[in-house]
Amino acid sequence: MLIHPWDAALDEAEWQNWLAGTDRFGILGVNNLDPAAAPVMVPTQFTHAGTELLLHLARPNPVWPHLEAAIEVRMTVIGDYAFIPTYWRAKAGGPDEDGVPTSYYSSVQFVCRPTILDDAEDKVRILSAQLADFQPEGRHATVAVGEDPYGRMLPGIRGIRLEVVRVEAKFKYDDANPVEHRERVIDNLEQRGHGLDNAAAAQQRRRLAAIGDWKLRRKGSGK
Repeated sequence: MLIHPWDAALDEAEWQNWLAGTDRFGILGVNNLDPAAAPVMVPTQFTHAGTELLLHLARPNPVWPHLEAAIEVRMTVIGDYAFIPTYWRAKAGGPDEDGVPTSYYSSVQFVCRPTILDDAEDKVRILSAQLADFQPEGRHATVAVGEDPYGRMLPGIRGIRLEVVRVEAKFKYDDANPVEHRERVIDNLEQRGHGLDNAAAAQQRRRLAAIGDWKLRRKGSGK
């Protein structure tokens, strides 16, 4: 993923807070055993647990032979995205951007080492962690080996623990462009109100408050 200096996360807390506010739903990318074939991509929810990602998939999922052979995999999460049309960006920051459209988005990508878990107790721990993450209010049956309904379902799934090797985070909201341009785009996004426009506007407003004028910030850092 290309990350310009002005698109990078300001610190770890920024991407962690953003991820905590999402549904933690991403795409698990795994190299295909056949190098001539496309990578295997699996949409899935996951739980972020410190230095690990926890998830489970159905046993019939075709990803397993590829995952068993993988040394590293990638989990990608994308959100708060919006298309920015040509006429919103004309004369935004220089002749090279006159009338050039773009997309705004937030993305966090985890490069991980996978471990597949088939032990029933391991799978119970993963399911319990995911329920605590996504359904903190409880109101579900106990997850335990030998206890319905989850006990009889455990053989039908396999657990996955992804050890995070590195994190790549990007917040692409035209932060290198002048403050006036970014404020104008925020207004345009909120007025259009399509899809995730308001979410993208909120991210751009947050980044604008944190960064201000990128050129002045860059000079102040001595870079």
